[in-house]
Formats: sequence, structure tokens, C-alpha cells
Amino acid sequence: MQNLIDVILPVFLVVGFGYAAVWRGYFTNDFVDGLMKFTQNFAIPCLLFRAISTLDLSIGFDVRLLLSFYTGAASGFAIGMLGARHLFKRSWEESVAIGFCCLFSNSVLMGLPITERAYGVDALTGNFAIVALHSPFCYALGITVMEITRARGKSGPQLIHTVLRAMFRNALIIGIALGFIVNLTGLPVPAPLAEAADLMSRAALPAALFGMGGVLYRYKPEGDLKIIACVCAVSLIVHPIIVWTMGSALTLPTAGFRSAVLTAAMAPGINTYIFANMYGHARRVAASGVLIGTTASILTIWVWLGLLP
Repeated sequence: MQNLIDVILPVFLVVGFGYAAVWRGYFTNDFVDGLMKFTQNFAIPCLLFRAISTLDLSIGFDVRLLLSFYTGAASGFAIGMLGARHLFKRSWEESVAIGFCCLFSNSVLMGLPITERAYGVDALTGNFAIVALHSPFCYALGITVMEITRARGKSGPQLIHTVLRAMFRNALIIGIALGFIVNLTGLPVPAPLAEAADLMSRAALPAALFGMGGVLYRYKPEGDLKIIACVCAVSLIVHPIIVWTMGSALTLPTAGFRSAVLTAAMAPGINTYIFANMYGHARRVAASGVLIGTTASILTIWVWLGLLP
């Protein structure tokens, strides 16, 4: 038990420091916005670029790993969307945004540091393989379903243009795409540029965790508690159960199994609120889902770590 606490507690303490700093007025909302823009638009894209550009694709991209994780993610999206529509009688647009909350787990800000602390840096190969496809897959699915819902009758080319335009304005996806280009073409990265990217990468996770704490301070749970509870249940329990089942059935190796289940067990990421805000639907559900899910995950992650081989 002590080892599990040692893994989880430092990560959440950094988040807590950010929360407390904003709560007590030592760190303003403007500072939080600036810090999050730095991490999401610069530092984390550098981290993903360096990770993907140097990743051994033949080892990291195990089809069983990706199939296990993304079957769980897509199932969570469908469960969240259809549940919001048929159980809670939300509009289709709101239902898609709520489904996205069940789809997009916090794979970078929480998944990477917790996996690293639990199993070491070498265990992140599977995480990086998941992260490389995470934003492209989730945004492509969410945006496509939302655009079909919003603009019934839009032509195929128009829909494809809308989806691609939204995806490739995302800095994370740009960093991932550049990493793949370097990896697949073998283009050399000049040493000073590589070192600069590494410096940015080392700042990414601690700064992002601190900033995340500040962002969470803004998210006050207000109403919609039943549907927020459902979002948290799908994200923290249903998604990792599906991944565990798929990974076991496909005899996924232990390292990949750990990465897939732990990443699936993360709370909804801040991108869920960004998506909801982008379309103007279910913003309160998304914001509260991030806050309550992140808080509840302190317990659920501890349980999953105890169950994993």
C-alpha cells in the first residue's frame, strides 16, 4: 500500500499545489492561462515530438495494445452519448459532447507521470504509442459525429475539410505528426534543436500538472450530478474494464497491458472541456466531470494499480 501511495501522491500533490496557489491568490487566472498555453501549445508538443521521433515503431505499436485501448475508448463514447440521449433526454449535440467526456481520458497529464512513477521510464513505450493516436482518434471521432449531428446533409468533402481543419489546428497533433515524419523518413534533427526540444519536454509534465490544478479551481460542480456521476463511472471504471477484458483476450504482454489499462483508468482530460466549449454544449458537465473525475481517480487509480500484474 505504501508503494502505491508513493506513486500516486506526488502527482496529485503537484496538482494540489496549483489548486491551492490559485485558491489563495498567489497565482492568478491569467498566469494559469499562460502556463497552460505554454504546456499545451509548446512544451507537451515538444515532448510528444521527441517521444514519437525516437520511438521504435516496431515495438511500441502493438496492434493488440491499440485495439484494446481504442475499443474501450470508442465504447465509452457510445455509452456516454447514447446514455445522455436516452436516459437523460439531452439533445443530440449535448449527447455527443457528453460522449466525448467519456472518450478522452487524461492520457498525457496524468497517464504519463503515474505510469512512469509506477513502472519506470522504460514502461512508457506503450503509453506513447497510445498518446500518438489519442488526440487524432478522439478528435476525429468526436468532431465527425458532432458535425454530422449539427449539419445533416453536408456533403462528404465539406465534412472531411471541417474535421481535418479542426484537427490540424491542434498543437498536440502537429507535434505528433512532425514526430512521425522524422521517425519514418529518418531525417536528422540537429543536436542543438534536439537539446532545446528536450529542455522544453522536461518542463512539460510538472508545469502542466501545476497548471491543471489552477484550472480545476475554476470548475465548480453545479447541478447535473447524476449525468456527471455517469461520466465519471464510464471513464474510471467501464473504460479500463473493457481494456482489461480485451487485453486479456488478446494476450497483451504485461508492459503493454499495464500502459493500456492505466491510461484507460485516467479521469476525463481538459480536452473534454475544450471540445464542449468549442461547440457550446454540455460545458458544465465537462468542467465538473474533469474536477470530480480527477478527485475520484485518486482512489480508483490506487485500486487499478493494486490489481495490475
